[in-house]
Amino acid sequence: MTPESEEIKKIYDMSLLYDFYGELLNEHQRGIYEAAVFEDLSLSEIAATEGISRQGVHDILKRCNKALEEYEEKLHLVAKFKDMRKKIEKIDEIAAEIEQDSKDARILAIRKLSNEILEEL
Repeated sequence: MTPESEEIKKIYDMSLLYDFYGELLNEHQRGIYEAAVFEDLSLSEIAATEGISRQGVHDILKRCNKALEEYEEKLHLVAKFKDMRKKIEKIDEIAAEIEQDSKDARILAIRKLSNEILEEL
């Protein structure tokens, strides 16, 4: 894996953690986390906006990441989400294989439903 793809994966994983557990952070933490991760602001830019030091921003981000990871360790919601997504993709693959051999309308309905679920996830 290239350094760029590792960084993208890390950002994706942290975004998922935030999607599932971000509401458990306080408002101040959420604002700083969103500025850093979603708005891609530097520590200095966030510090200036929030009226705190760069080190303060760094510490808050570190605590946020740790808290989000601890929530996942206890609740496993992201892992369950990823597992469910893989299973639904597998259902769709199997249905596509069956669809090639059969024109049964039920297979089309299964594929349509699995695709709708994937889009909602």
